[in-house]
Amino acid sequence: MSKMRTEKDSLGELQVPENALWGAQTQRALNNFPVSGQPLPERFIRALLLVKIMAARSNADLQLLRQDQAEAIEAAADELLGSADLMQHFPVDVFQTGSGTSSNMNANEVLARLASDHLGESLHPNDQVNCSQSSNDVIPTTLHLSAALTLNEDLLPALRHLASVCRRKGSQLAETIKTGRTHLMDAMPVSLQQTLDGWASQVEANIQRLESLQPQLQQLAQGGTAVGTGINAHPEFKDRFCQHLSEQTGLEFRPADNFFAVMGSQDTAVSLSGQLKTTAVTLMKLANDLRWMNSGPLAGLGEIELEALQPGSSIMPGKVNPVIPEAVAMVAAQVMGKDTTIGIAGQSGNFELNVMLPVIASNLLESLELLTSASRLLADKAIASFQVNSQQLEAALSRNPILVTALNPVIGYSKAAAIAKQAYREKRPLIDVALEATDLDREELERLLDPAQLIHGGLQ
Repeated sequence: MSKMRTEKDSLGELQVPENALWGAQTQRALNNFPVSGQPLPERFIRALLLVKIMAARSNADLQLLRQDQAEAIEAAADELLGSADLMQHFPVDVFQTGSGTSSNMNANEVLARLASDHLGESLHPNDQVNCSQSSNDVIPTTLHLSAALTLNEDLLPALRHLASVCRRKGSQLAETIKTGRTHLMDAMPVSLQQTLDGWASQVEANIQRLESLQPQLQQLAQGGTAVGTGINAHPEFKDRFCQHLSEQTGLEFRPADNFFAVMGSQDTAVSLSGQLKTTAVTLMKLANDLRWMNSGPLAGLGEIELEALQPGSSIMPGKVNPVIPEAVAMVAAQVMGKDTTIGIAGQSGNFELNVMLPVIASNLLESLELLTSASRLLADKAIASFQVNSQQLEAALSRNPILVTALNPVIGYSKAAAIAKQAYREKRPLIDVALEATDLDREELERLLDPAQLIHGGLQ
């Protein structure tokens, strides 16, 4: 049994593991919330420590902390940020007090203990480390900050990479024509470049929508303190904080236009999550298209062959499955589910504070990280590396009676439909049936039914 020490807070004394850096309030949270065993994500904790550094710098600027006190807090945070054991000091469960106070005090206590060692004098978790702050503005600020950094540094670059890979692969396949499909049924031909450019455009539209949310995400609650009035914070604190943070990160952060709005609600997080859901829908579409095109290879479409990454069955030798598209589809489903959680949690803005902040932060960051990984996997291990089964594409295209659509302006819809049905029924090439049923000669039919022309709208 590990040795314990006695710590004290406003509720009294409490036993804490002797070697733990945290104090009584963190220990109370550990005792009170043995729910999931899942702490807040590391990206959130790192952002929380960054908030504490910027607060210390701002308080030193305003002479609310001595310079050496601020430097000791920053040194403590830097020590944690550089440690491979960072997360062992932040064990508080996601499912805790809805304000995230337990996680804020976890950071305050750990930093106070380390900073006191650096300084050689005692620093108080509330009086010094939490100076000019409240959990009620620190946690919403950390939520926005961690999401903004993850979006800017991880997800947006991953989506740009995915779009670029789609464009590049499409340009390589500009001359490859396949049967188009609507309702999963044969339709007019398309080129693989058109298919891949369509995917790229979907991804790029998601990028634009995500980028449009960045200015809102970079508005921060810091300075609102307890209820949005800024009680116990210097009037200049919020501006100093955002200035330091902007210089540190390279992103332009600023105080929120209205602290009551960003503390009493989490509308920006809900909006971002909704756009992440839309991005997940896009990835699901791409993944499913790849699975269908790869299906078979003998009894399915067999139009492409995805990279063989692992055996596909424990009992059927030689089977290879579309594992990357399947993994991406599961990620998409998970993100859609997380959006539901965030939407429900976003409704828990009661008067001056949303009280489901930790679960919003956790799900939002996990969605950002899942989509980042899935986008890169889909780009590099599915789209970039698939091979085309040209023989299968050409065979299906040559038998496709729907090409008769191109004859509508010449012979009319009804006659074209009769030719298509006869070609289906007799399993004959469309051009042979059309040659018998119309006055058009073979040369004219070949010209009108040329798939290379039809993918550009046909001959006028």
